[in-house]
Order: sequence, then structure tokens, then C-alpha cells
Amino acid sequence: MDIDLTLVWALLIATAVFLYVVMDGFDLGIGILFPAIRDKADRDVMVNTVAPVWDGNETWLILGGGGLFAVFPLTYATLLPALYIPLTLMLLALVFRGVAFEMRFRTATQLSQTAWDSAFSAGSFVAAFCQGICLGALVQGVRVEGRSYAGGWWDWLSPFSILTGLALVAGYGLLGTCWLIWKTEGELQLRAYRLARGFGVATLVAIAVVSLAMPLLSPAFRGRWLTWPAMAFVTPVPVLVGLLGWRLRNALDRREEVMPFLCGLGLFLLSYVGLGISLFPMIVPPSVTIWDAATHPSSQRFLLVGTVVLLPMILGYTAYVYWLFRGKVTAGAPGYH
Repeated sequence: MDIDLTLVWALLIATAVFLYVVMDGFDLGIGILFPAIRDKADRDVMVNTVAPVWDGNETWLILGGGGLFAVFPLTYATLLPALYIPLTLMLLALVFRGVAFEMRFRTATQLSQTAWDSAFSAGSFVAAFCQGICLGALVQGVRVEGRSYAGGWWDWLSPFSILTGLALVAGYGLLGTCWLIWKTEGELQLRAYRLARGFGVATLVAIAVVSLAMPLLSPAFRGRWLTWPAMAFVTPVPVLVGLLGWRLRNALDRREEVMPFLCGLGLFLLSYVGLGISLFPMIVPPSVTIWDAATHPSSQRFLLVGTVVLLPMILGYTAYVYWLFRGKVTAGAPGYH
């Protein structure tokens, strides 16, 4: 039986991107929450909840970007000039945030501590917002002629891309609050419960608004979601989003600790599935499919061998680290510093 290597690679890269979004999403969410939580001891606890895992979380960004470059070079060559500004800002923000993460524990004065905390929060917000901008710019379509980008310098900037940027900030904020509910206790946990309500509402509203806006962008999107019999197959997605939103509210009301985070992950997964329904098989909408952008099958086969070896190692190491640092993080306990 012949295996469609292009489809296999598309699924692998899509999985890597999703794992990056949800795993780096909650630690970016920690930085987004900094302005709402001013106490230094609480901020130290927040950072210590993600300190053992945040570097590893970004591994998936490298895997997704590297895989895209190696297996779908046309996509890489097309999207890089189309998204040059937001991608550059995102990477600079991640670097800036990483420096602040390290330096906030090593500063000697309160003024420097406040400055590095502000840098950590700003870097988290800008990185999240730029990721959402890139997503919106991709979904709204990229102009391609032949095998080259044919759009303008600012095509990525639009009301829809700004909307998706804000939506991702809200979603990351929700993941951050739910992570704190799981990993902390006491007054900080109670604050996280309160903040999770606001971010939960903002996330659900953002999902609804983006979902309503997408059919206006393309007849293909309308055909996937608003015509029969396609509607019969895609209707479970918004229904499940509604049910998860209801379950999230109940979990917060009942002061459950793990379920809010699982509900947040579920909302991201359903949003990702909805995005896949809208775009597949396009990798650069509206005209470039995964097969158009793929490299030669021999190259895909060669790269897949290495991936089959490395991917279980990455998954195993990641699972071990999360298991090793399980449990609550408390103020005064040994931490990152």
C-alpha cells in the first residue's frame, strides 16, 4: 500500500504547531497575566510554575518551523516575505521575554525587578499578538503568482488579523489562568479563578466572532460551513465548543483544579480542528495545496526516518519533565532562582 508522505508530513507539522500553541500558550499566558497580579511573591510563584518546562515547550516551534522549511519549502518561501514583519516582531519578543525571564531573578533593585517584569509581560503579549496576526493573515489569503509571493508589504495587517491577534491573546490568557489554578493554591489560586472567568468569556466570544467572520472571507469557507450536506459533518464542532464553555464555567464554579485547564485545551483543539476544516488541503490559501508545496518524495522519506527516531525521544523527555515537576508550587519553596 502506498503511503501519502505529503499528508503524513502535513499531519506531523500540524501536530507540532498545535503542541507549541497549547504548551507555550500557557506560559505566554503567565506573562500576559502579570499586569493583573502585582505582588512580587505571587509573580515569583507564577514564573516558577513554568520555569522547568518553558524552554522545552518552544521545541515544538522549532520542529514545526524546521519541518515546514524542509518538507514544504514553497510554503516557507511564500509565507516568510508575506509575514516578515509580524514574524520578526514575534521572534524578537520571544528573545526579549526569554532574557527578562532569566534576569528578573538576578536583579538587585526593586526598580530593575519592575522593569524586567514589565519586559517579560510585554514580550509575552507581543509574541502572542503577533502569532495571532500571522494566523489571521494566513487565513485571509496570501497572493501568490507562479511560485512567488505577489502581495504587498502590509497585506498581513487587516481588521481580521488584528481580531485573531486579540483572540489568541485572550486564549493564552485563559490557558495561563487555568494553569495557575492547577499549579498554585491560596490567594493566588483564587485570583486565577476570578481571572479565568473573564478570559473564558473573552475566548468564547473571540471564537464566535472569528468563526462568523471567516465565511465572509472566502466562498470556500462558506461552502465548508454553511451548505448542505457539509453542515451535517461540521456542526459538532461549534456544538462541542458550546458544551466545553458550559463545562468550563461549571468547573470554575465548583473550584475544580484540573478540569479548567483541560477545558481550555479542548477549546484550542476544537478551534484548531475548525481551522483545519476550513483550510485543508490548502497550506497557503487560497491557491497552494500541501501537494503543490511539498518537496520530492525521496526527501520526505529521508527526513521522516530522522523524525521517527527523534519524535518519541522529544515526547518521552517532555512527559518525564512534566511528571517530575508535578504538584503545587508554593511561595518560599525552592524554585528557579
